[in-house]
Parts: sequence; C-alpha cells; structure tokens
Amino acid sequence: MNERFQVQFLKEAVEFIDSLDEKAREKVLYNIHKARLLNDNELFKKLKGEIWEFRTFFNKTYYRLFAFWDKTENTGTVVIATHGFIKKMAKTPSGEIERADKLRRLYFEQKISGNEK
Repeated sequence: MNERFQVQFLKEAVEFIDSLDEKAREKVLYNIHKARLLNDNELFKKLKGEIWEFRTFFNKTYYRLFAFWDKTENTGTVVIATHGFIKKMAKTPSGEIERADKLRRLYFEQKISGNEK
C-alpha cells in the first residue's frame, strides 16, 4: 500500500507525543501511520482553513494532533504536525485551531527565509 503523504513533527508535537503514556503514544502514532495509507475522516480530518487534525480515541480519551499540508517541494507531499492536546469537550477549542494556524504561518515564514528548524 502506498503512502499518501509523509509526516513531520514540529517541536510542540513531539513534546505532546512524548508526554503521553506508552500505550496512548503507540496508539496515536499507529493512527498517524494508518492515516498516511487510508483516506479516513475518523483518523485525519480537515478542521478549518488550512488546519487538519489527526484523531485518536483510546481508553476513553480523545487525542488530537493538529497539522497542515506542505506541498511546496517537488519531492512529495508532507503533512506537518504542529501540536496536540487531549480533547475534553465536544467542540474543538478555537484557541487550539488558532495556535495551529500561527505555527503554520511561522513554519512557512521560516521556510521562505531559509531558517527552517
């Protein structure tokens, strides 16, 4: 099965994943891997504007990892994971979406100026 995209993690996303217990971390990473292979809204869904989310429900807890697409390179499509949080209410907090969009804009500003992190 061919991957639809590659995934890269910003520092904030790595910190979120590292903060999870081992089983939850394994499930989140498994679902991200699965989303790369399948077109499934339960795993990877567009939220608002340019922001998407990787979705995991594990052990009665909703984990969300925000992301955006980077199609600027000719070598393939990359999804950049910005940060994550544990969802505790039905609606995704707008502040989390705004944070993801801010990280997206900063990513592209740094990429254009040649200062990628």
